[in-house]
Amino acid sequence: MSSDIIHNEQHLAHADHDDHDHKPTGFLNRWVFTTNHKDIGTLYLVMSLLMFLVGGVMAIIIRAELFMPGLQLVEPDFFNQMTTMHALVMVFGAVMPAWVGFANWLIPMMIGAPDMALPRLNNWSFWILPFAFTMLISTLFMDSGGPAAGWTLYPPLVLQSGTNFAFVVFAIHMMGISSIMGSINIIATILNMRAPGMTLLRMPMFIWTWLITAYLLIAVMPVLAGAVTMLLTDHFFGTNFFNAAGGGDPVLFQHIFWFFGHPEVYIMILPAFGVISEILPTFARKPLFGYGSMVYATGSIAFLSFIVWAHHMFTVGMPLQGELFFMYATMLISVPTGVKVFNWVSTMWQGSMTFETPMLFAIGFVVLFTIGGLSGLMLAITAADFQYHDTYFVVAHFHYVLVPGAVFALMAATYFWLPKFSGNMYSEKWGKIHFWLSAVFVNVLFFPQHYLGLAGMPRRIPDYSPQFADFNMISSIGGFAFAATQLIFVGVILHCIFKSKVRATSAVWAGSRGLEWTLSSPPPHHSFTTPPDVTQNMVKHAE
Repeated sequence: MSSDIIHNEQHLAHADHDDHDHKPTGFLNRWVFTTNHKDIGTLYLVMSLLMFLVGGVMAIIIRAELFMPGLQLVEPDFFNQMTTMHALVMVFGAVMPAWVGFANWLIPMMIGAPDMALPRLNNWSFWILPFAFTMLISTLFMDSGGPAAGWTLYPPLVLQSGTNFAFVVFAIHMMGISSIMGSINIIATILNMRAPGMTLLRMPMFIWTWLITAYLLIAVMPVLAGAVTMLLTDHFFGTNFFNAAGGGDPVLFQHIFWFFGHPEVYIMILPAFGVISEILPTFARKPLFGYGSMVYATGSIAFLSFIVWAHHMFTVGMPLQGELFFMYATMLISVPTGVKVFNWVSTMWQGSMTFETPMLFAIGFVVLFTIGGLSGLMLAITAADFQYHDTYFVVAHFHYVLVPGAVFALMAATYFWLPKFSGNMYSEKWGKIHFWLSAVFVNVLFFPQHYLGLAGMPRRIPDYSPQFADFNMISSIGGFAFAATQLIFVGVILHCIFKSKVRATSAVWAGSRGLEWTLSSPPPHHSFTTPPDVTQNMVKHAE
């Protein structure tokens, strides 16, 4: 964490009391009409976990079909529906709501606020989502089936969709509205509700990464909304934005989509950077190395994410000057990312490290995310990308960024803060079993896909040449085992919340630093009824 905050003892005594802990009574008041940031955060996290399981089942169907050459289990059209829905559910239903859930729980507690700035907006931004995903998943049961054009929804293929397409577009609009509302709330909370003395450059890194992420969301979600609305009018109202036969340009859609799509990658990974920057100093028992450079690196990554979008489009025939610009811009983004990795390693260097489950997931993140970053640098080289493009090498790259990247960081965050949220300690033994099985099987699942891509296996195909059979079988076995391992994760969470008899202390971890650890475990219903003391002498930055 960026700062070591010592608050006054009088406030600690007050925070540990539950005399101001007036929770609403009744299921509807507590969960449906709630405006409490912790309850809404819990709703986000529960929905995210359900969507992880739904998206995981879709991934199992994909890997089961690819276990051997030939058509095994599903029709090619349904296979394409699974690849599309798996991506949409995992990105918009699992990873993003999970980060918003942690933001809801942690931002008020980390900055010394009683709640989020706009609590009713907060409630509304969550309850839009279950309806959006019900609408999206319902398309699988329609006559025309679900969307089957990849999560990028490229025309002209997506324009061949049936009636499901209107439902998909409306669901995406609802998700976007939810994201924009949540982002406005996060920005308003961080900028207006910090405790006295909590200046911007004293904020924890998780707060910084979410502040920047919220601005990214507000900037790019309307771009996605515009792109899918133009697709909608092409499909149903006879416009020709992207229909080449009517004078439209299919490549225009790619430009608009990826102007959203590349910042979207950082929307999913920046909060992960914040979480890792909280966990590593705690278990290394050292301040975060280079706090200021971490803040500026995060801002640099966010800025550069807007000027690299066409590296997804090297093969569409853009001018050489354009290819060179996007190649160099993409390489440039590795510099602030490298700063972050260097600072994380330096934080651990000569620290008094212990290896509890959150620390294991954080170290796993640093190692495996770096592998994903290095394969991204390979993809940045235009001439090489002509070989890699639309092969399983790309699939391996972005899954290394998003699974041992974003998802491992989510698991690290869960193990790190779950005792604080629930008041109970989880089973450390089962947490470590979950980590080691996940770390092994995620590599068995995705590493062979690099070789498949380099050998020329295209992505999004239900059948393939027998020359690719061995690595596909290994990948599928890894996929089945990784999926089964996540049931341990669900079991650990449920046991911790409902069955654990080991009570968590306020600080939970020996190296804990920061305002959220000054509250009782679980925290009172309203986090800070009086602002905590954060003074110049009480905050020490990493040197």
